[in-house]
Amino acid sequence: MKKITIAIDGFSSTGKSTLAKQLAAALGYVYVDTGAMYRAVAYFAMQHNLVSESHIDKLALIAELPNINLRFQFNSTLGFAEMYLNNENIETQIRTIEVSRMVSKVAEVSEVRAKLVEQQQAMGQDKGIVMDGRDIGTVVFPEAELKLFMNASSKTRAQRRFDELVGKGQHVTFEEVLHNVEERDYIDTHRDDSPLVKAADAIEIDNSAMSKTEQFELVLKLVQEKF
Repeated sequence: MKKITIAIDGFSSTGKSTLAKQLAAALGYVYVDTGAMYRAVAYFAMQHNLVSESHIDKLALIAELPNINLRFQFNSTLGFAEMYLNNENIETQIRTIEVSRMVSKVAEVSEVRAKLVEQQQAMGQDKGIVMDGRDIGTVVFPEAELKLFMNASSKTRAQRRFDELVGKGQHVTFEEVLHNVEERDYIDTHRDDSPLVKAADAIEIDNSAMSKTEQFELVLKLVQEKF
C-alpha cells in the first residue's frame, strides 16, 4: 500500500494531536507534533528570560537557535513520542498554561519558523507521516495528499483545554484559559509569517459537537479514499 502525507492544521485545542496520534497508530505512520516543537523553543526562551507577557528579545532568541536541539523519543509505556530539548525530557513542562501564553509570540519569529519547518520537512521526506500544526498544509507540506483543517467554537476549545489542565493538577480558571485560546487565535491568524489559514484544498472539520470516535471514523474514511 502506498504511503501518503497527512497534514492537519487548525486552531488551538481542536484535538489535532489526538486525531493525528489515532491516525498514525491505525496506519502505522510516524506522528509529529509540531506544536510541541514550538512549545519547546518557547520553553527555552522562558528559561533564558528571552520572552515575557510584554516582551520578546527576538535578536537574542535568533542568536540562541544553534543551541536549541530538538528531538522526539518514543515512550513505549505512554504509546507516543515525547519532546526532548538538548537531551532533556520536557514533555510535561511544555504543556503548562505558562508556555501556552508564550508559544504564539515565539512562533511569530521568522527565523524560528524557518529552523523548525526545515526539520519538519526532513522528517516527512519519505511520506508515511501524520503531522499537525498551524502551517503544515500551506507551508511545510503544500503537496500533502490529505489536508485537514480543524475548527470548533472558542468556548468549546477552552472547556476542553481547561478540563485537560485541571486533570493534570494545574490551577487555572476557565476565564484564563478562554482568554489564552482567543489571544492565540488572534496572534496565529494575524502574524506576518505563515499565518494560520485553511489551505484551498483542505477539508474543514468542525468538531464542536463531535466525539473523538466520530471524528476518527470520519477522517479514516477520508484517508482510505486516497488509496
